[in-house]
Amino acid sequence: MTALRERTIVSPHSVPSLPKHVRIQYDPVRQAFAVLSPEKIFWPNEISLDILRHCDGNSTVAQIIAGLSAEYDAGPEAIAGDVVSFLQEWSDRLLVRS
Repeated sequence: MTALRERTIVSPHSVPSLPKHVRIQYDPVRQAFAVLSPEKIFWPNEISLDILRHCDGNSTVAQIIAGLSAEYDAGPEAIAGDVVSFLQEWSDRLLVRS
């Protein structure tokens, strides 16, 4: 019998990071950044890539939202839902650790 993994819920207090098996790498042929994990490759858009680059294991989700808010000149309340949703989806896929 296998044990089920408990789902991690991303909150403003979570401190996301990329697991050791996940890395961001530039592909010169496609001239785009890829997110690599064992047997999987993802081609994130520019905003997704910006979110992932902030997942340094030191910043909380609230701090990431504040930083992105300043970078994109958007109110934190306007982007918070999208950032948390993105991080939750990637956490569920085991591509972000929260």
